[in-house]
Amino acid sequence: MAASVREKQTVALKRMLNFNAPPLKNTAAEPVWKVLIYDRFGQDIISPLLSVKELRDMGITLHLLLHSDRDPIPDVPAIYFIMPTEENIDRICQDLRNQLYESYFLNFISAISRSKLEDIASAALAANAVSQVTKVYDQYLNFITLEDDMFVLCHQNKELISYHAINRADIQDTDMEAIMDTIVDSLFCFFVTLGAVPIIRCPRGNAAEMVAVKLDKKLRENLRDARNSLFTGDNMATGQFSFQRPLFVLADRNVDMATPLHHTWTYQALIHDVLDFQLNRVAMEEGAGAEPSPAGARPKKKNRKTYDLTAADRFWQKHKGSPFPEVAESVQEELDTYRAQEDEVKRLKSIMGLEGEDEGAISMLSDNTAKLTSAVSSLPELLEKKRLIDLHTNVATAVLDHIKSRKLDVYFEYEEKLMSKSTLDKSLLDIISDPDAGTPEDKMRLFLIYYIAALQAPSESDLEQYKTALLDAGCDLSPLNYIKQWKTNHSAADFFHFNGRVTGQFHRCTITLLFLLFQNLPVTRILDNLMEMKSNPETDDYRYFDPKMLRGSERYDGFAIVFVVGGGNYIEYQNLVDYAKVKQGKKVVYGCSELFNAAQFIKQG
Repeated sequence: MAASVREKQTVALKRMLNFNAPPLKNTAAEPVWKVLIYDRFGQDIISPLLSVKELRDMGITLHLLLHSDRDPIPDVPAIYFIMPTEENIDRICQDLRNQLYESYFLNFISAISRSKLEDIASAALAANAVSQVTKVYDQYLNFITLEDDMFVLCHQNKELISYHAINRADIQDTDMEAIMDTIVDSLFCFFVTLGAVPIIRCPRGNAAEMVAVKLDKKLRENLRDARNSLFTGDNMATGQFSFQRPLFVLADRNVDMATPLHHTWTYQALIHDVLDFQLNRVAMEEGAGAEPSPAGARPKKKNRKTYDLTAADRFWQKHKGSPFPEVAESVQEELDTYRAQEDEVKRLKSIMGLEGEDEGAISMLSDNTAKLTSAVSSLPELLEKKRLIDLHTNVATAVLDHIKSRKLDVYFEYEEKLMSKSTLDKSLLDIISDPDAGTPEDKMRLFLIYYIAALQAPSESDLEQYKTALLDAGCDLSPLNYIKQWKTNHSAADFFHFNGRVTGQFHRCTITLLFLLFQNLPVTRILDNLMEMKSNPETDDYRYFDPKMLRGSERYDGFAIVFVVGGGNYIEYQNLVDYAKVKQGKKVVYGCSELFNAAQFIKQG
């Protein structure tokens, strides 16, 4: 299988950090020491892919934000990794005037315009620093890779391309054009890094179609100039990892409004839903300060702890898509295994400390020396295992606290039944009115799913009753007003055509909640129709673009990229991962303009 998206972007970054030359394979060689200067966009791209240790191994002694106060380091080269914005160009010119570094390697995340290049050239001339500006590169890395098979377009300023920004009622044509251009620029960077020209499919009459038209045009224009194309020959830095020709499916967030609101039950999606989880890093308040402070005393400050959930964490890689009860059991199993290994080391240490020279002690000592040597040599691995167990114990405990205090298992089960049209064993009003069941936001999410999924809208009197209960529960009704307007353009029949699921028996016990297996979500079903070339009313009129202008080139070679314009979530991502596992030999990548959880999505509505 070809290299993953994560590997490709990591290779491109390492090449950049080695002055845009392939990194030396001889790791024993001393690296050239240098300074990395990035803006917030560059920091977001690098942080999920390269650790501080990896940066140090590549000779990065300091990594500093472009707009921070920086002291001159005149004998060290500086590698810049920034967006070509007016503000950033001005700061580079200021650095040249101040003679901060020995030499400057300027790497732009997206392509820099000729006029801005001329501004840098003028500043270098004025500062007599032309010879110090060693290289200027367009890196085409304007996207963030979070998993081997998942990417988002941005984290900084994501509100500029958010669902709300695209769908607001008063949007001007010029504003929409700017949003589409921003999305297309990032997607173009993605395909340059991938080293592949996609076949594009999209629905008609929405933002996804606008993106497809613009992306097709941008790819065609680049391919037209064969000598300077980014997809041919030596210009394609990652060409040696080239994928087969991918199918690129553009979907619009409006095709499925229920999934982003859904309470979930898998580990990664739950963490994103209930904790502060951004760019593969989860931040939590630790237990300190949980105990009440004495009367009159200042309350104890809670410690804020951050954990990186990375590809190097084998437990995370194995269980991030697992139902939460399975994760809790697996953490306990890992802890039991660790304790058994730890007890064995202690036992061997005790034997090594035996006194006396009787034959039994000496014989036992001899037999266990090799075992102890082996145990000591595996100590670093044991300590790392303990660190990861502690990490997941803390994270899983924090998630469990939310599940218990908000009765999230009840919400998950009820929503599954609503979306699969199963028989409900409790009335919706009872859950909304229960003061111990969830937050106002949980109740609003549940009601919105009910409203979207209903084949027939509730009567005015029923709706007023629900509204009263929601207001009494402390809910803000503005998201409901938006969904009412949205639903006039999307029938419930459309929703169920996409969102039909296997109805299964949902068993509950006091310790665990078994996961209800469901069929493909709307976005996955769209992909399946197009990838398997199935005739389906919802995808039969999807537009077809081939930037290589080949006719009848419908063969996708089992590699597809699904991208949601308007934002995505870990529920959809996991559903696509599960789909790819079933469809052996298929490779699927999920992308979205921004990644949001239900709380962030509701605020946009």
